[in-house]
Amino acid sequence: MTLEILTPEKKIFSGEVYGVQLPGITGSFEVLEKHAPMVSALKAGKLKILTDKTSTASYNIQSGFVEVLNNKAVVLIEGAEEV
Repeated sequence: MTLEILTPEKKIFSGEVYGVQLPGITGSFEVLEKHAPMVSALKAGKLKILTDKTSTASYNIQSGFVEVLNNKAVVLIEGAEEV
């Protein structure tokens, strides 16, 4: 699936990934390939990119939203810092 992570200042990440773990406002959740369409609010916390089944990249993010549609996840957040 395709993942884009955007802040008002810049694009943090864009590329093909296995999945992404996100800090939802009611708890953490994971989006994998061919996930059903959805929109969710995000709270400040840890976002983990599953680049494949064995490697990851992590960011501490501020609040925002995620939209999942047509095997693409777009994460719109106020800020992020790589861990």
